[in-house]
Amino acid sequence: MSGGPYGIEDAVSALGPGMTLVLLVLTPLFWCLPVALAMAELASAMPDEGGYVTWTRQAFGPYWAFLVGWWSWIDSFVEVAVYPALFVEYLRFWFPALPPTARWPLIVAFIVALTGLNLLGVRPTGQAALALAVVSLLPVAALTVVALLGPHTTPWTPLAPADQGLEALGLGLAVLMWNYSGWDTPSTVLGETRAPERAFRSAMFLALPVLTAAYLLPVGAALASGALEWSQWTTGVLPVIARSVGGPWLGHAVAAGAVLSTAGLFMSLLLTNSRLPYVLARDRAMPAWLGAVDRRSGTPWTAVVVSAAFYAAFAAFSFKELIVLNVWLYSLSLLVELGAFVRLRVTAPDMPRPWRVPGGIAVATGVVVFPVLFCAGAMATAGWVNTIAGVAAALTGPLAYRLLCRRGTPARGGAA
Repeated sequence: MSGGPYGIEDAVSALGPGMTLVLLVLTPLFWCLPVALAMAELASAMPDEGGYVTWTRQAFGPYWAFLVGWWSWIDSFVEVAVYPALFVEYLRFWFPALPPTARWPLIVAFIVALTGLNLLGVRPTGQAALALAVVSLLPVAALTVVALLGPHTTPWTPLAPADQGLEALGLGLAVLMWNYSGWDTPSTVLGETRAPERAFRSAMFLALPVLTAAYLLPVGAALASGALEWSQWTTGVLPVIARSVGGPWLGHAVAAGAVLSTAGLFMSLLLTNSRLPYVLARDRAMPAWLGAVDRRSGTPWTAVVVSAAFYAAFAAFSFKELIVLNVWLYSLSLLVELGAFVRLRVTAPDMPRPWRVPGGIAVATGVVVFPVLFCAGAMATAGWVNTIAGVAAALTGPLAYRLLCRRGTPARGGAA
């Protein structure tokens, strides 16, 4: 879900330092926590492979389950492609004159190496992702400490740019929501997880305070240092700020942390999102060959390779071109998932739920209100180009269902 504040820089120049810091505090409370609560309850009740696809099928049937799985997979073309793009942006700290012709070979090498690790299975991928997460966060912690020990300026002024337009607001909101999203994503590998009904919930509630601190503290400390004027913050400047604050060693450390962070996130998201075509193929809603599983590792290897190929194609676009469309598409799928959470509370009140959100249907409904508002806000401020692209991508779902779904055998749930 997070690899540190790398990639959050554009929010500062788009929203202003004050509004960025305010939203870094409020977003976990009104966006992350409610979504994590809903997903934790559903994972407890149905700890199956496919996660939110399975939950949506239980609530709304196979058609909507296919749409959520398809939309999420389409969204992952955009979302996961962000990380190779960020990888190249942070490499520019060491190679500022990196020619455009070098960008594509670097992206392909990045994707091929991490796809190879994914093919080894969920355990080595998870262990590598955990190690990369720790290593990528250590330089951020060092930046925070060094910046706070130095001279300070007021980090929250101005609250917002005086001439802020809808496009800038949409970019800033998308960057923050993207950094704080993904609470449903790990559910797709519940069928490959030990004690999933407990492990998923524990991971959610441990991750929330950690990632909040990993964003708020370094961004606040970097702004307070005054090392770079807030309007000049853009993708890839954290290492530059670190060098100004702590010297060359800190700049190199933060740049290395950023590169490792993009690798860990790409690897983790390839793992979770590649399970979407696998689950849909298993349920006869996509070609059967996407459901092929390696006998030794248990990895759906064809789904992994096909997903990685799409990510390589979309990585041709820049971070800013990808991020707003990503959040628009993610919001569309999440709205259906939250609807499934509420519907199952109404239609299946007696479903065994080893853990549930405290309270009755009124509390369950209240839990989804603020995430729905966040989704609506992101979609409303996405701009015409991203909205048209999002609608076009969404319309491929019903078409794909008619073309790909094999009739005659009902879709099924359950673990892989």
